[in-house]
Formats: sequence, C-alpha cells, structure tokens
Amino acid sequence: MAGRERVVRMSVEQPLWRALTAYRVLTLVYAALLAGFGREKYERPWVAVAFLAFLALWTAVTLPRVANAASCTKRFLGLDLVVALTGILLTPLADADAQHMDGPTLPSIWTAGSVLAFALKGGWRWAAFASTLVAAANIVERGEPSEDTFHNVLLVWVASIAIGYVVEVARASERTLARALEIEAATRERERLARDIHDSVLQVLAMVQRRGTALGGEAAELGRMAGEQEVALRTLVSSGLVPTTRVSEDSAEGAVVRRVDADHDAEPEAADGDLRALLAAHAGSRVTFAEPGAPVLLPVVAARELAAAVSAALDNVRVHAGPGARAWILVEDEPDEVIVTVRDDGPGIPEGRLDQAEGEGRLGVALSIRGRLRDLGGTAELISVPGQGTEVELKVPKISRGKAGSAR
Repeated sequence: MAGRERVVRMSVEQPLWRALTAYRVLTLVYAALLAGFGREKYERPWVAVAFLAFLALWTAVTLPRVANAASCTKRFLGLDLVVALTGILLTPLADADAQHMDGPTLPSIWTAGSVLAFALKGGWRWAAFASTLVAAANIVERGEPSEDTFHNVLLVWVASIAIGYVVEVARASERTLARALEIEAATRERERLARDIHDSVLQVLAMVQRRGTALGGEAAELGRMAGEQEVALRTLVSSGLVPTTRVSEDSAEGAVVRRVDADHDAEPEAADGDLRALLAAHAGSRVTFAEPGAPVLLPVVAARELAAAVSAALDNVRVHAGPGARAWILVEDEPDEVIVTVRDDGPGIPEGRLDQAEGEGRLGVALSIRGRLRDLGGTAELISVPGQGTEVELKVPKISRGKAGSAR
C-alpha cells in the first residue's frame, strides 16, 4: 500500500440521506392521494392541483440535492423551505374551511422532509430554525389554532431537533473514529519501519562494534563510535520518532541491508508465495530446516514478514546463544494456519531479560518478531528455560491476506 495504511471511511449519515430521499417521494404520493380523495371539499381545486403539480416537479428535480450533505446547499434548503411554507399558507386559499378544521395542509407531511433536510445538513440548531418557521406558518394558516395543531407543531419541532442532535453526535463520533484509525495506521507504519531499522542498521552497527573491539587499534575506536550511534538510534526508535519511508531489502555479508525504494509499493501483494523457498536459505551447518513435502502457500507479503520474523529469531540465536549454538526450523502447514517453530540449544533467556531489553530500546523480539506476527493477525510465543535453550513458535492464519497487505 502506498505510504501509510489507507483509511477507508464511510459516512455514518449517508443512510439517513437515502431515507430522506425516499421519504420525500412517499410523502409526495401521500399528499396527492389526500388531495384526490378530498377534492370535493376544495372551493378552488385548481389551487391545490397547481401547487401539487409544482411540488411533484420540484421533488423530482431536487432528488439529487438530498442525496448527500455536499449537494444539499444552503440555497437549496432555503428554497425548499419556501416551497413548504408556501404550500401551508396556500391551503386556506384552496379550502376556506381549513382554518376552522384540523385537516391536512396541501403539502401535508411532506413539509417534515424539508425540516429534516435542515437537521441532516446543519444539526439541531438548523432544525430548530426550520421547524420554528413551519410552526409559525401552521399557526397562521389555522387562524385560531386548536390543541391538535399545537400538538402537531410541537411534535415536528421536538423530532427534528432530536434528529439534528443525533446527526451531530454521529459526525463527532465519525471524526473521532477516523482520527483513531489514522493514529493506528501511523503507529503501525512507525513500528514497521522500526523493525526494518532493527533488522538492518542496528544489526550492522552492532556487528561493527563487536568486530572493531576484537580487532583493536583504530578499529576499536570505530567500534566505539558505532556503539554510540547504535544506542542513539535505539533510543530514537523506541521513542517512536522515526520518519515514515519505504524500504526494500538486499543482503550483504550475512547482514540484512535495506535501501529506500520508491517503487516498492508496486510489488503484487495479492499473489501467493511458497514460504519454504524463503526459509530454505537459512539452512546450513548449524541450522537444520524441516519442511513439508508440498508448497506452503501464503500471500507474498505475509510470507516475507513471517520469513523476516524467523530471520530475527535466528539473529538472536547467533548473538545470544553463542558461536557453537545450533538451531532448528520446523514448518507445519495446517488447514487454517501455518506454524513455524525456531528452536535452539543455547543457554536460554533469564527470567525478566526480555522486559529489561525492551526497556533499553532493544526491540528485536517486541518488534521484529511479535510486531510482525501481530500485523499478520498471528501470534508469536517464546518459551525459554535457562540452560535448556529457547523455542519461538510463530503462527499465521491463512486468511491473513488483507492484514498482510496492511502490514506493509
């Protein structure tokens, strides 16, 4: 994936806009049916017919306007509300008895859709403004409003404000969630880069320090400087203040070296690769590799991350278990997961040493192993008994294609 993880967002209010679109159509049909069934009561039926024809045209033409918040502009909301208010105030002109009865207005409950559009667009304050104007128009239209009129006006006012408030809360929650996802994506990217740094630069600096100390002379001074830089870089990595870049990997003199590669994202993440081919390179005089007879297929990125975790485990064996230590790699291809076990015959890890190393900024196990497996949706379990060696069990589910893609 390019740069950092892409955060896919879907507006939580979009279903409300779709519901409003359907509401406007259905209430238009309802208003037309009311007028049709009650046509005998109209003293000027042509007024009702003319307004409802215009309302039908207006509703049809403006349906795209209520498809989402972006297209529902302030200008449209104002005109839409004017149409609703006009329909309410025209009702006595079409039916003189409407002022003395609690019958429906010409737009009927279509008016509520106009108010709801204000609520969805601007929240409860906009809803309060629109519903107040509608309430005033209804009171003027009735002349002498009854208890039912006040009841209906209050119901629209309270309902629209409540919906507007819910929309505001939903938007705030959506922003909070989006920010949390962005922070998580940035954190994962920093951890990924920290793993790359640990597997490359820190390993090389540690090697230079050890060899410089062993050679002595000017090489010892070079080793001391490399050691200081290693400590400084470990502090930087553990603090999380690392830049986010893309890297690709080569190998030189047994150490993993990575370079910046702008085209790294072009590699096919969806393809499957044989994990055995990546792990077979570790086999040697002191590393025994046991594999299944059939290919162990995983998404390419997942296979590479798992192989990198195995490489980090073997690096720990070489550094901490002593020059004479032996290691064994066992690959098990289960129906729903792949299990890779790395075991050595070294002295083991003293209790509490891992926590101490992590506190010192030595994040080999925390990032290069556990961090990689966590990003793949898997687990990494380390079992060590002093004097009896160490065993690292890595499990990756075979359904981790999507998670593997996000890990890079």
